[in-house]
Amino acid sequence: MSHPTPSSRTASGKGTDMDAHLLGIYLNDHLAGATAGTDRSRHLARSCRGTAFAPAVEEVATEIAQDRHSLTDLMKRLDVPARRYKVSAGWAAEKLGRLKGNGRLVHRSPLSTLLELEMLRAGVAGKLACWQTLRRLCDSEDRLDRDLLDDLLRRAHRQLETLEELHLRQVAATFRTPDRTSSGAPR
Repeated sequence: MSHPTPSSRTASGKGTDMDAHLLGIYLNDHLAGATAGTDRSRHLARSCRGTAFAPAVEEVATEIAQDRHSLTDLMKRLDVPARRYKVSAGWAAEKLGRLKGNGRLVHRSPLSTLLELEMLRAGVAGKLACWQTLRRLCDSEDRLDRDLLDDLLRRAHRQLETLEELHLRQVAATFRTPDRTSSGAPR
């Protein structure tokens, strides 16, 4: 089924070649991902309390929540309504993702932290792509703020760097093996 491709109108009444329908779908898909990412990052921050990871994970979790808010603000500026069913789907997907097996029944496994860091990295990479897309649309869309998007891009890059560093540290912690003597026997 083909949808009409209405062009967007800026606050000044200036038309653009942007397909408002497709932009709405795109931004709502990212809002669903941002909802899942916000919940996942908060869950990881709670799980890491009292560890060396806690300050960095808490900072990233706070920023991810702020970025979700920035996305909803941008959607309002662009007159794109949030679709509750997509937000609910993002929320539900994150909750279902917690049901994965982690090799332990009662306690949290180091593998859980590793996989959650990988999921957050994938989510932040997706968010970075969204900010890049919106930044490219600034030339034809007056309602988009270049400076804001540049700030969001810088923050997403910084988040990726932080998550990569935490991931490398967690890989070492998760898969460490006992020290061995030259004969191959454990020390």
